[in-house]
Parts: sequence; C-alpha cells; structure tokens
Amino acid sequence: MKVEIDSPEKLGTLIRASRKALGMRQDDAAGSIGVSENFLGKVERGGETVQWGKLFQVLTELGLTVEVEVPESFAAETMAQFQDIQHKRGQAAGSEHDASKHEVK
Repeated sequence: MKVEIDSPEKLGTLIRASRKALGMRQDDAAGSIGVSENFLGKVERGGETVQWGKLFQVLTELGLTVEVEVPESFAAETMAQFQDIQHKRGQAAGSEHDASKHEVK
C-alpha cells in the first residue's frame, strides 16, 4: 500500500496507525525502537522538528519505507547528480577514515 505524504502530520498519523496496527503501545514501541516515548509522541503528532536519524529508526522498526517520486522531466539528471554526490560522500568518508588511521598521537 502506498500513501502520499505531504506533511509531517500525515506522516505522524501513518506512523501512529502502523504502530497501533502492530498492537504496540507507544511506550513499548519507543523502548523497542530505542527512542524516548516523548520523541515517538512528537513524531506521531507531526512535530515540525525531529532528528532525521531517529525518524528513520522509527520508520524502519515499524516496517515503513520512504520513496520519493522524481518527475520524469528531470529524473535522469537527478539520478546522475544523486550518484555523483553519493560517490563524493563515499570518497570523503573514506578519506576521513584513512586520515584517522595515520593520526599522530
């Protein structure tokens, strides 16, 4: 099932509905996911400012995924740019890792 998400509130509602469909209480779900009950409540209410990493942690634990539909008119260029950026990030992460191995203490 795909649900179009156009606001934090709608995403929060979907997260709450999924948690309830799994038969989980909010406090139990938060503990299982590894976030605070306060954070999960904020997400479920559609809080405007949440931490991306924790949000994806919640989505993953509830079995939800995120897809972004890119219009065909610029999909090819977007994918090329996306791959280039991902490649550069990978190289930068590798360089930082290599530099830390050669650090003088």
